[in-house]
Amino acid sequence: MERVKVTPAKPPLAPQRPHVLEADGDRRVDPYYWLRDKQNPEVIGYLEAENAYADAVMSGAADLQDVLYREVVGRVQETDYSAPVFFKGWWSYTRTVEGLDYEIYCRRRGSMEAPEEVILDANELAKGLEYFELGYVERSPDENVLAYAVDVNGSELHELRFRDLGTGRDLGDAISGVYYGAAWAADNRTFFYVRPDSTMRPYQVWRHRLGDETAQDKLVLQEDDERFELNVELSKSERYIVMSSSSQVTSECRFLRSGAPDEEPVLIEARRAEIEYSVEDQEDRFLILTNDGATNFRLMAAPVASPGRSSWTDVVPERPGVRLNFTDVHRRHVVLGQRSDGLQRLEVLDSSTGRLHVVEQPDSAYTAYPGASPDYESRVMRFFYTSLTAPWSAVDYDMETRTRTIVKEQPVRGGYNRDDYSTERLWATSHDGVKVPISLVYRRDREAGRPPLLLYGYGAYEQSNDPMFDSARLSLLDRGFTFAIAHVRGGGEMGREWYENGRLLHKRNTFEDFIACAEHLVTHGYTAPERLTIRGRSAGGLLIGAVLNMRPDLFGCAVAQVPFVDALTTMLDDKLPLTVNEYDEWGDPRQAEYYEYIRGYSPYDNVRRAEYPAILVMGGLNDPRVSYWEPAKWVAKLRTCNRADGPILLKTQMGAGHMGPSGRYESWREEAFVMSFVIMSTEGIAVESATG
Repeated sequence: MERVKVTPAKPPLAPQRPHVLEADGDRRVDPYYWLRDKQNPEVIGYLEAENAYADAVMSGAADLQDVLYREVVGRVQETDYSAPVFFKGWWSYTRTVEGLDYEIYCRRRGSMEAPEEVILDANELAKGLEYFELGYVERSPDENVLAYAVDVNGSELHELRFRDLGTGRDLGDAISGVYYGAAWAADNRTFFYVRPDSTMRPYQVWRHRLGDETAQDKLVLQEDDERFELNVELSKSERYIVMSSSSQVTSECRFLRSGAPDEEPVLIEARRAEIEYSVEDQEDRFLILTNDGATNFRLMAAPVASPGRSSWTDVVPERPGVRLNFTDVHRRHVVLGQRSDGLQRLEVLDSSTGRLHVVEQPDSAYTAYPGASPDYESRVMRFFYTSLTAPWSAVDYDMETRTRTIVKEQPVRGGYNRDDYSTERLWATSHDGVKVPISLVYRRDREAGRPPLLLYGYGAYEQSNDPMFDSARLSLLDRGFTFAIAHVRGGGEMGREWYENGRLLHKRNTFEDFIACAEHLVTHGYTAPERLTIRGRSAGGLLIGAVLNMRPDLFGCAVAQVPFVDALTTMLDDKLPLTVNEYDEWGDPRQAEYYEYIRGYSPYDNVRRAEYPAILVMGGLNDPRVSYWEPAKWVAKLRTCNRADGPILLKTQMGAGHMGPSGRYESWREEAFVMSFVIMSTEGIAVESATG
């Protein structure tokens, strides 16, 4: 096979303009601080030059990119529909159309045989826009008005609009500068929404009445503590509007009756440091999921008339090895999301008997999440099921008879036989003796020896990196790659303590765990360092940057998307988004102990003269979560210190934000670009189809 030839190209040179940063008696010099000025044409010119360089380097793999893109698209049922949900006399669903990027929101009255009514076509809304994303789509309780929020540049600032579903026309009401979080009141005229402050922290809940000028909107609640964020939502029973204020590890909730939207919100229980709780209602009581007196959370109940902590009683106590992480309340049942043995499971509580049962699943390793079950009265719950080899399926589960009905299975065009693939669960031993799980999948007929492997990691915010199916991944698996997930500390895979031992002054455990997983895979013959690719996104990009500094010799290729790599400088700047309310995750570097600790691992601050592997770094110019300059500065510094010959590329989406391209086709093109870089860097294989 012909190896891919890389087009010679000279990377753009970012001028070094030393900027002194002083804090806690420490003095750092940042030569690329000037890249923070988005209004400077030189900055935009530099980013565009980097994009051109990346394209030039990858031009030798253009045919491969095209093949990969065609493979990814070829597996997708481009014209398809979601599993319909019946509620209030309507069957609601979304559908996609071949050639169109966005979903179309539809409904049919009474029967799926009834005429289709398109209530919102995102493709029409996105016409002429480089970027488009819907923040939410919420129907009024009487199903006559649709509230929807539109983001047109990736900044996550939305314009809120309202559509009369009888006429199909938008009302005159339009509200700009809106964040996620929304709730209709029972009168079908009053709508609650959230605004962010200058740092993109959602801190206000507002009330709007249809037909009123925006200037007449009323401020309902404001959160002044910069560590906390506000949210608002309607409970499933539609009796209450719940407003929650939460930091990373502390929360409190308020409620008001949806039938009395002008009332003042009632506080359920005042916040206490490192105590979290969330609230849903069931008949005349609130159900409260909390870690109060329970490290891995327990379910409590309190009368609506006296919801404070003094009235809380146990419903499901804490159990060893079981982390409760969400509730889905129906009138007679409660669905509990629980994590045990590293798996995301579903458990059902019969409210009349108090009996619990785990929803049985067909695979030994899987992921199960609750889906669209809007009907509070129903004894049937919808959930989504997947594994590394099982395509997504929507399942209706009768909580009384324990019978399951598969409503919709994700189609994989071109043929997919899960028996061609195998999954494993391995355990690596970290630096302190802790066993770290690894999930992996590969083709059974992969090559002998040490095949190429892609290791993915995240490890923050107690977010679990669960094993899920991805049809795009088949392009790597069918070329002999193994795909693996390192379930490192900082995530939530193994309970609350798994998270606690990977944040603040324990953050290094995340990096050590990932290195231990990589070493385990190499030592046991699953791959070789030069054929090992690592990949992470956002906080997972910080993970990639940190381990590259620690062990650049262990990897052959790295992909870091919207990576949080300038951690120390960002966390010292309380004017940036996600700084103050991130202190509970990373620590406050204005305190000497945290300053020194973060300085010790912050990827940008610890770049050193070393032989780094091939690296692809991706950012978004309008990213409100990880500013574009973090990946840009990191790449510039890496190039000055790199002693190896592999490419270090920066690709910035000039019209997008943290989530990358908004349209599905552009997202697939981006994935094809990433996979071609991985293949080119670790394999240099011929440009041909995996199946051809």
